[in-house]
Amino acid sequence: MRARGRRTAHGRLHSHVVPLSVLDLVPVGSGSTPTEALRASTALVRRVEELGFRRYWVAEHHGMPGIASSSPAVLIAHLAGASSTIRVGSGGVMLPNHQPLVVAEQFGTLDALHPGRIDLGIGRAPGTDPRTAQALRRGTGSLGADDFLQQLDELAAYFRGEGPVAAVPAHGQRPDMWLLGSSGYSAQVAGLLGLPFAFAHHFSGENTDAALALYRDTFRPGTLQEPYAMIAASVLAAETDAEAQRLALPGALQFLRLRQGNPGLVPTPEEAAAYPYSAQEQAFVDDRLAGQVIGSPDTVRDGVRALVERTGVDELMVVTGAHDGADRIRSYELLAGAFAPAGTMTR
Repeated sequence: MRARGRRTAHGRLHSHVVPLSVLDLVPVGSGSTPTEALRASTALVRRVEELGFRRYWVAEHHGMPGIASSSPAVLIAHLAGASSTIRVGSGGVMLPNHQPLVVAEQFGTLDALHPGRIDLGIGRAPGTDPRTAQALRRGTGSLGADDFLQQLDELAAYFRGEGPVAAVPAHGQRPDMWLLGSSGYSAQVAGLLGLPFAFAHHFSGENTDAALALYRDTFRPGTLQEPYAMIAASVLAAETDAEAQRLALPGALQFLRLRQGNPGLVPTPEEAAAYPYSAQEQAFVDDRLAGQVIGSPDTVRDGVRALVERTGVDELMVVTGAHDGADRIRSYELLAGAFAPAGTMTR
């Protein structure tokens, strides 16, 4: 995973080719079901593998009707079995929700089933509301920073065979471990531990540059000898700019409803266009869309290049939240076609 190539303004070696990867929230659209959403994700992982994308991650969210990725380990097992070469992993497993032993056993099993293809992305946030988090942990206590570091150390120890109990089949398995974050804390931990770092630019874009700088500044050799940073960004491509904007509006409305405490299914483009936005809601949606890369293949290519050049990342993970699974697949096809070779972008 060592970066190679020319030096950038960040003062470190950087690759000439930045791989593209996929973050899948498994969106459930209005008029659809989780079964259909999972079927669409199965089709998507096969298609992006053909297109040459490097990895395919699924998120962990609970209690959200419009997101069907509540159980990453189960879903990873299915998606890895439905594909053959693409790396599959968690973006991520929210460690506060799980005992480290359970995570080690799950991902040890996944790595034993699919050697060399499993990524274990770890997040610090619960990814849900306090009541659901309590139900997941079967406890009432909160998980602080010190507890997270202890849990992370325990998780890593199981794979080395140094945990408090034997984790079978974790010992001897080597899924690639990443730290995920949307602020500076995980960036600093990843840097100090010498781990690869993935930042949630798609919902915390205002913190991206500072977090990446903190990761690089604090990096010390560990699992990696050099820092390796990736960001997840919202990208949606269609045949024209206008069509891409039409397809992107439902995701913005769904996010607006989530922020209003009313999570729901991804609306159709027609439902999103007909929604009676207040001035404040319209401003929120406009701001949300402005932080995404949306448009025709040429527009998306320019936007992706600008984002990668600005942040200096080693890899870009793309999340596309269109209502219809076919539109999501088409977006990734157009994105891959905008760069050569397929699935990568050349600087």
